[in-house]
Amino acid sequence: MSISARDLIAPEAISLSKEEVQRYSRHLIMPEVGMAGQLKLKAASVLLIGAGGLGSPLAMYLAAAGIGRIGLVDYDTVSYSNLQRQVIHGTADVGRKKLDSARDRIVDINPFVQVDTYEVPLTSDNALEILEPYDVIIDGTDNFPTRYLTNDACVLLGKPNVYGSIFRFEGQASVFDATDGPCYRCLFPEPPPPGLVPSCAEGGVLGVLPGTVGAIQATEAIKLILGSGNSLKGRLLLYDALNMEFDEVRLRKNPKCPVCGENPTVTELIDYEQFCGVPAHDNSHYTAGVNGDALARVPQMSPRELKERLDAGDHLDILDVREVHEWDISNLGHLGARLIPKGQVLERMGELDTAQEIVVQCRTGGRSAEIVMLLQEHGFTKLHNLDGGINQWAMEIDTDLPVY
Repeated sequence: MSISARDLIAPEAISLSKEEVQRYSRHLIMPEVGMAGQLKLKAASVLLIGAGGLGSPLAMYLAAAGIGRIGLVDYDTVSYSNLQRQVIHGTADVGRKKLDSARDRIVDINPFVQVDTYEVPLTSDNALEILEPYDVIIDGTDNFPTRYLTNDACVLLGKPNVYGSIFRFEGQASVFDATDGPCYRCLFPEPPPPGLVPSCAEGGVLGVLPGTVGAIQATEAIKLILGSGNSLKGRLLLYDALNMEFDEVRLRKNPKCPVCGENPTVTELIDYEQFCGVPAHDNSHYTAGVNGDALARVPQMSPRELKERLDAGDHLDILDVREVHEWDISNLGHLGARLIPKGQVLERMGELDTAQEIVVQCRTGGRSAEIVMLLQEHGFTKLHNLDGGINQWAMEIDTDLPVY
């Protein structure tokens, strides 16, 4: 965790330098912003939860706009798979901490911005302390536990939560502020069942989509700070990039909301991983749909053990349960693997032999673990889940295969 010593500064106590006046001139000539508005932006503090797909455009546009203090919460490192959409990072940053890469880019865009960094997972133990100093909180997360945690912390602290989410070609955005409108729980009282909504790592995301949604979030944050225009409070904006369509759903505060309702039952931060049934922080091969306890009960086979068994001449049925387009990226067909996509396994179960030793494999080990449990329920006993999936195989055994 890294915070500089600057205290919150009131707009009337600050001014713009000659260079800043030139930098923000296109704002200053707008009557909706002007000098008074630009001073509000300079005095404001915004916390970004995540320095990834949504955090990238958010951080860059807020810095360029002159937000005086930007906080970043992230503990990940830059990988090649990030570069398709996380535009704050470059090829030279692969392997670096995202916070270091993002901070360098923000300062390059605008050296007048103070950047606070928190290289920790956001948890119930630290969320209130991290969020408390900031005027506006922006949710750029990609998992439900952190999304509910952010919402509840904002409600308890009385802070606006600028929400955004992305998946494949679709995005959502809103402003949740329980002081005069609904919160995230008013819209989604309960999280979806584990596995119902795949992650972007499993389902993919159009590279430009977070740019669109992140820019909308940045716009909403700036409007909140300026006190101008009509915000997305009480409205959920839906964006379909594939058909280039925007839609809107009106939201109302739920008087029975467990956190912001008339008789709240959530009065302090809870265990959000338990509440959602999935981990919030992906430090393993976990994928949505299998919680940690269930995964621990699935028999695992490491890539190295699989190679040793194959080299010894053991006859193993390697079942790939990914989608066809993933098979085209990389596969173990040369080792006898066959493809039955996850959604077809139940109807094609007759193609499998209960007497045969089967190694089930997917991208990183989550979907295949689900199929192992499904097959166990139908009488299969000689089963293994390839630990880490084909990506781990590519990293440990066959480095000519791409990791995606």
